[in-house]
Amino acid sequence: MKAFKVTGEINKPKLVTPFTKEIIADKSEHAVEKVYAEIGSRHRVKRYHIKIISSKEISADEIENPILKKLVLGEQ
Repeated sequence: MKAFKVTGEINKPKLVTPFTKEIIADKSEHAVEKVYAEIGSRHRVKRYHIKIISSKEISADEIENPILKKLVLGEQ
């Protein structure tokens, strides 16, 4: 599994909210799908309101979330 950093914004009428999510996935496309699912579920936003700006693979040193970092490094 690889770590990806997905950045984008939620475009609702009269409100634009930027976001950055760190996701563990096999491919960049899978990470983007997971972001669509999580943001849509948590914020009740349709997919056409979510604009993905970038999705890039990051190394274990660049991961900010401590739980994801432990998962990627295989620590217990």
